[in-house]
Amino acid sequence: MVNSHFLVAGLGNITHPVTRHSVGHYIIDALASRSCVRLSSDRLGYAAQTNVQIGEDYVTLTLFKPKALMNISGRPVVQMLRETAVNPTNMIVIHDSLDHKPCTLSLKCGGSANGHNGVRSVIAALGGHLDFYRLRIGIGRDGDPANYVLGPLSPQERQFWSSSGSGSDMVWRELLSIVEKSNGSR
Repeated sequence: MVNSHFLVAGLGNITHPVTRHSVGHYIIDALASRSCVRLSSDRLGYAAQTNVQIGEDYVTLTLFKPKALMNISGRPVVQMLRETAVNPTNMIVIHDSLDHKPCTLSLKCGGSANGHNGVRSVIAALGGHLDFYRLRIGIGRDGDPANYVLGPLSPQERQFWSSSGSGSDMVWRELLSIVEKSNGSR
């Protein structure tokens, strides 16, 4: 019976909740709600743990929203990683993606930050280590990216990514798939 630990970190700006740029935070809130756990505040951010059974294996998921602004969120994410899952390959970062249509999800493991400053900050805090999972949440692109990402999620996007929406179902299935795949390779 394997008991592994995964960190699921949602990137965003605490100062700009429910915006496209903070969709990672929004999804962490939805996952906490659907898991019936409450996020607690500490010096790094907001976190909660939940246990999931996959087959005969039990897995601990730490859900985490850093308090640091998006572009400097790497240090608290990596500090939480070291306190919980330890191994970067057991980390899943959820973040917005201008390159994907709204209400879509794209899984990526490794590779560059693709211009995303929050992911770039995580990579830098890991000392350049790239082998962690990313769930890229599509927000689309319209006009000036700096202004666009700070715009509010539409009512449809909020419903889609909410704890009862089909988007959070997609995220949950991807998380379980990653965990199952990782536990199968041990």
